Amino acid sequence: MMQAILYIAHGSRVKAGVEQAVTFLQGVQQEVHVSIQEICFLELATPTIAEGIESCIRKGATAIAVMPILLLAAQHAKQDIPKEVAKAQEQYPSVKFTYGEPLGIHERLIDSLQARIIEKQQPKFDASVLLIGRGSSDSAVKRDLAKIAAKLRTKYHYKVVDTCFLYGMGPTFEDWLQQEKGKQRQVFIVPYLLFTGILRQSIAKRIQGFDSQDIVLCESLGYDDNVKKVLVERIDELLHFKEEGVS
Repeated sequence: MMQAILYIAHGSRVKAGVEQAVTFLQGVQQEVHVSIQEICFLELATPTIAEGIESCIRKGATAIAVMPILLLAAQHAKQDIPKEVAKAQEQYPSVKFTYGEPLGIHERLIDSLQARIIEKQQPKFDASVLLIGRGSSDSAVKRDLAKIAAKLRTKYHYKVVDTCFLYGMGPTFEDWLQQEKGKQRQVFIVPYLLFTGILRQSIAKRIQGFDSQDIVLCESLGYDDNVKKVLVERIDELLHFKEEGVS
C-alpha cells in the first residue's frame, strides 16, 4: 500500500497567510516519514482539496490520510472536509481514506498562549486574559474554547480568562468591550487563531482609544513549535489508527 498525507489548511485572502501555512507545513513534512505529502486549502487559496487528492493519487497513493490544520472541530472539520473526502471516495473507490482530528485541546497549546502573553510583558498578579476565537455556529467550539480558557487560568494562575468570538455565536468582542468599560484592570488579549492577518488589525482598531489603561494585544497563537509538535502527534495517531485497521 502506498500511503500519502494530505494537509488541509484553511486558506486566506492575505497572501502572507497562505505563505505562512505552507512554510509551517513544509517544516512538519520534514518530521513525518511518509513518501507522498501534499498541501492544499479548504478555501480562498489553491490547490483545492480535490486537486490535493488528485495530486496524491497521481504520485501513486493507494491510501490517503487527510489531516485538517484547524484548531477546533467545527463545521469545516465536521462537514466541509468530510464532504470533499466523500466525493473523492466515490471518484476513487479503491483508495483508502482516513481522517484526522483537529489540534483540539492540548497542554502544549496552553503553554503557547502563555508564551504569547509573556513575550509582550510580565502579567501583574491580578491580570486577566481574553481569548478571541474566530467563531462558529457550532456550540462545541464555544465549549472547547471555554475548556482552554479554564486550563490557562488554572495552570498560570490568572484571575479571570474570558472568551469571545469575532463571528457566529456570542459573546462577541463588542459584548466584551461593553462589559469592560470602566474596569481598570490589566487584560491580555490573545487571538486564538493560527493566522490573524486582517482580523488582528480589526481587533487593534477596536481597542484603540478604549479607556482602559492596560489592554495588551498579543500576537495570535500562531504556527509555533508547540503547534508543530501537536500536529505531528495528531498525524502519528492517524497513521497508527490506519495500521490497526481503524478508519
